[in-house]
Formats: sequence, C-alpha cells, structure tokens
Amino acid sequence: MSEQSTDLRETVRRRYAAAAVQVTEGGTACCGPQAVEVDENFGATLYAADERDTLPAEAVAASLGCGNPTAVAELRDGERVLDLGSGGGIDVLLSARRVGPSGKAYGLDMTDEMLQLALANAEKAGATNVEFLRGTIEAIPLPANSIDVVISNCVINLSTDKPAVFAETFRVLKPGGRIGVSDVVADDALPPQQRAERGDYVGCIAGALSFAEYRQGLEAAGFTEVEITPTHPVADRMYSAIVRAAKPGTV
Repeated sequence: MSEQSTDLRETVRRRYAAAAVQVTEGGTACCGPQAVEVDENFGATLYAADERDTLPAEAVAASLGCGNPTAVAELRDGERVLDLGSGGGIDVLLSARRVGPSGKAYGLDMTDEMLQLALANAEKAGATNVEFLRGTIEAIPLPANSIDVVISNCVINLSTDKPAVFAETFRVLKPGGRIGVSDVVADDALPPQQRAERGDYVGCIAGALSFAEYRQGLEAAGFTEVEITPTHPVADRMYSAIVRAAKPGTV
C-alpha cells in the first residue's frame, strides 16, 4: 500500500473512531445519545421509524451511511450475511432480525472503537446470531464461498483499493450469492478532481467511483447482473445509489 493510501486509511479510521467515542462517551440528547452530526443525505433518517425504534439508541446514533442496504438486499431466513464496514452495528442488527435464528449476520470493521460499540449494541439488542470481526474490507477474514449476501452502507467509496474489495467480496460469496450495497456514485462525466472539489475523502465524496467505474470494477471481479440505481443526490452530480450484483451459480 502506498504512503498516501496508508495516510487516507488512517484518516478514515480516526474519523470513525471519533464518531464511536462521541456516541459512547459524548453528550446525550433528551431521549438518548447524541447522534453523530451528518447532513440530511446521510445517517439514521434513511431508515424507517419502525426499524430505528427496534434498535438500541446507540446503534441509531452511530449511523453514518447513505442508504439502507438491508431494505434492498432481500434477506431470507437462514442466510449468512456480511456487512462491510459495520460501524456501530445498525445494519448487522437489522440483518440478524431478517435472517432469523437459523441465519447469521457478520460485521467487519477496522476500527476498535466502532467494534466495541457494536458489541455493546448487540448485547443490548439481545442478538445472538451476530459476530463482529476486526479487519479491512480489502482482506476479509472469512473463508471462500461462505456468505450468501454481502451488504455495505457507504463504505466501499472509502477504500483506497476498490478492486481488492470487489475481489474479496466475490471470493467470500457462495456461488449464486449476491450483494446489496448502498454507496456514493458519481456521474460518468465527472472526473476525480471535480469529485474531490465537492467533498473530502472521509465525507464519502472524493473517493467515489463513477457509475461506469463501479460497474467495470464489479464485472472485472467476476460479478454479473450488475444494477446501479441512484436514490438521492448527495452533491452536485453525485448520488447515493443502490448497487446490486450476483456471483454466478457456477464459477
């Protein structure tokens, strides 16, 4: 990894560590922990109220994503789900409910503070079919062909090695497995320099791929049935999008 990539990863780690500490140790609002401050295009408001109300307040307060991947992943009873960059655990806990006791939801995060918060949230929620793993999304610490569904919420754009993320995601999925990801995606005509002018890397803007780059990256890793659907703008000519793709049934 280059020095610049290492520096960017550390900047991302510090940002999300601070967010976890804010929720765990920071001030409280009238009805629970103070939510991490983000604009209206990110955070817990992108989840339905009935989903938020079933979760520990700390999991909701730590939400920093740009969508709700559990709503589009079409999770089924008994499936094994992996959340890339699981943060405070909101998507893992929602996934665990959807796959039921016979299924399992994994969360992967590189930030110790977020992992500690997620474990505490899982205990408060009484979730027994969850497991949180420490590691990076470029080197997933799970066996090949072990996961039915991979989800992620506005995290892949933060990686400095997206081809590795796509390759690792493909590796851990079972044949016939699928992804349901929320991420920030840029217009194809918007070059990287202009993406960076619209927001910084840790703010999920500068590192975003274009629609074509995202599709090409997934297809290069072996994915088929790629669909990228914008849902709402997060900056000029940049959008939160739902990304779906499948690993072929025989590889």
